[in-house]
This record gives sequence, C-alpha cells and structure tokens, in this order.
Amino acid sequence: MGKKAYYKGLVLREFYFSDTLSCADLSERIGKSLPLTMKILNELIADGFVKESGFAPSSGGRRPVMYSIMPDTMYILSVAMDQLVTRISLMDIHNRHVTDIEKFELPLHNNPKALSVLADKMDEVIAKSGIARKKIIGIGIGMPGFIDFKKGINYSFFNTGGQTITEFLSSRMELPVYIDNDSSLIALAEFRFGAARHKQNAMVVNIGWGIGLGMVLNGGIVQGA
Repeated sequence: MGKKAYYKGLVLREFYFSDTLSCADLSERIGKSLPLTMKILNELIADGFVKESGFAPSSGGRRPVMYSIMPDTMYILSVAMDQLVTRISLMDIHNRHVTDIEKFELPLHNNPKALSVLADKMDEVIAKSGIARKKIIGIGIGMPGFIDFKKGINYSFFNTGGQTITEFLSSRMELPVYIDNDSSLIALAEFRFGAARHKQNAMVVNIGWGIGLGMVLNGGIVQGA
C-alpha cells in the first residue's frame, strides 16, 4: 500500500467511527498537518468518497466546515455466528442495514461443510442486495471459539484442509475477510459505538449458549494469549 492510500485509509477509518468531522478534527486524530489532511480530504472528495456536510455549531468564531462519507460508496458484510445459528446482513458505512438480516441454522460442531455453506449464503445475500461487489470493502465475522484473529484461525471449529479460515473465505468471496471471537467483537462494538465509548476500561459480558467476556483495558481490546 502506498503512502497516499494509507493516509486515505486513516481518514476513512475516522469517519467510520465518528460519522462527521472537521479538517482540524481529522488532523488531530491521524496525527498529520492541517495542509496534508486538507489535501487528503480534497482527493477523497474528487474520488467521490467524501462530501462537505455543512458547518459545525457556532462557538463564537468562524464555523468549521464538516465532512462525512458519501452514502452508497462503501459497504461491509457483517456475519454473526453462534454454535447453531448464523446471521448475515449487508451494512453501509454508517452502520445501517441495507438488507434484511439473513438468519439460518448452521451447526458448527463436527460439520466439515460449514465454511462452504457460509460462503454460499454470503454470496446469496450479496446477490439479493443488488449492491455491486466492488463496493463491498470487506467481510467481518464474529464466531465462537478460541481464535487467533491475526492468523485467521479458529482452534475450536472448522476444518479448512490446511488453509486458514480467512484464506479459504477470501479466496471464495474474492473479498478481504476478518474473523474474531464473538465476545471480543461485542466488546469492540460497545467500545467504538455503544455504552463503553470513550471509556478506558470496561468489561462486556456476552450471554448466549454460554457466557463470554470481552474486556477493554487502557483504551484497547484485550485479545489474550
């Protein structure tokens, strides 16, 4: 990835977490100068990814211009799995469902075909949505089990025949795929968007078929060993 693409990714990431921001806000968050941040914003506007969205409320001085991501430019396929049931939905960059949630039974224990079934279902959801696949920037999957999210491995479920889960699904879907433990992702969602937002330390309990725990310590998600 080139430096320009990297900076654009940083800016889009901040918009995803905060929706609407000024150039000064972005400059502070990505740790780059105002002129460089403005240049990145202008390029993203020219690319059709970002738009001006009005002015910030007045605080006595000149009101800063606010920016946000253009609608209908990027989507994320979101997958939530437990040991028996899986749910899939296509989300826009503002975390709104653009498809109905597809819910179906998919037992994970002793099921060598589980990943192939999942890939087929994800293809169905994308096809039914009418959204061009090139607009989908990635697939995020929360699942039970002991997971190494960096390697894309679930040590509790799935037989991938020598490939990692992310390698298998990325090849099938022709999209980037990311996996993590469901309880860790629930904690991440609360940390970024919910009750634990702006908190440095939090414990998030996930009660389902079992009881899971996700932890935020010192402003970050604890992944464990």
